[in-house]
Amino acid sequence: MANPTCKMSKSRRDKRRAQFNARTKPAMTVNCPNCGEPTLPHRACRHCGHYKGRNVVPKLAKS
Repeated sequence: MANPTCKMSKSRRDKRRAQFNARTKPAMTVNCPNCGEPTLPHRACRHCGHYKGRNVVPKLAKS
């Protein structure tokens, strides 16, 4: 039976396992409290640019 030549570190092992979970589980979304659009948690809203009750991404003016 084959044995690994070098020990695989815990961080390398966990990175591999995290990639498996990212592919198999659907992305979790929350509703933006400002506009109600679904967004990823802990990120600024792509629709209105708000995060934690303040505007962090200014909207571009339409010309």
